[in-house]
Amino acid sequence: MSRKIKVALAGAGAFGMKHLDGIRNIADVEVVSLVGRELDRTREAAAKYGVPHVATDLAESLKQDVDAVILCTPTQMHATQAMECLRAGKHVQVEIPLADSLKDAQAVAALQKQTGLVAMCGHTRRFNPSHQYVHKRVAAGEFHVQQMDVQTYFFRRTNINALGQPRSWTDHLLWHHAAHTVDLFAYQAGSPIVECHGVQGPKHPTLGIAMDMGILLKAANGAICTLSLSFNNDGPLGTFFRYIGDSATYIARYDDLYNGKDEKIDVSKVDVSMNGIELQDREFFAAIREGREPNASVAQVLPCYEILDQLERKMS
Repeated sequence: MSRKIKVALAGAGAFGMKHLDGIRNIADVEVVSLVGRELDRTREAAAKYGVPHVATDLAESLKQDVDAVILCTPTQMHATQAMECLRAGKHVQVEIPLADSLKDAQAVAALQKQTGLVAMCGHTRRFNPSHQYVHKRVAAGEFHVQQMDVQTYFFRRTNINALGQPRSWTDHLLWHHAAHTVDLFAYQAGSPIVECHGVQGPKHPTLGIAMDMGILLKAANGAICTLSLSFNNDGPLGTFFRYIGDSATYIARYDDLYNGKDEKIDVSKVDVSMNGIELQDREFFAAIREGREPNASVAQVLPCYEILDQLERKMS
């Protein structure tokens, strides 16, 4: 494909804006349709980013002249909408998680294989420069993960998004936030996960979800991962990673990377941007142009959802 890629973006919330900001920096890509739940807010966002078409229904957007769709909609809609896009002949990138059940994740993967279209999931940690730096050392044989210790901490006792705005749906520690680390661990260890264990705390009386969770993973090559997650943490927020390996220790805090002595490592030259969402989108569009499977394709990340399914069964 040599012409400009025309994109529809569904979900005019916090993460939709992150994608719109990233796409501004990518040549020969144009967002031509924006889908949102509230028409007035969607029109306002479209005006800000110069998007000519707005809709409250994805089906209406799919009727436009678009090549690809990015889905930043509520988790519970991801699988159904991803398949709707594929059936309409559109390449699709769905924000993490691909689905909130293994059955739905498998259905998306099967349809992608049938259509041959590019279908990718937003497992952003694969693209963050800090984690790319570690992965490049793993790929070069210079570093082997022996243990990952990961903390994912938020304060979300009410339904709010990353901008502090009310949400119309409920987020999930396992199917959303644990998905980042489960996938990243197998990716960085270079080995499939063969053992998993999990425990969860009490469920919130109104949200109906576990607010605290602990997960232990083991890869086929012997590497292990411990993951702690909480929506109850009233303190430093976000996800913090410690890589313990055979030749070094690395600590990733957001986009910053440190060694075991807490000395900062320059990752500014790892890729063309420090913005993981932008890099994720660049991979999506490059795969479309080159007619290839993208990094974080639905096929590549499906094993993550198999592990999440096992964990859910063990913790239920």
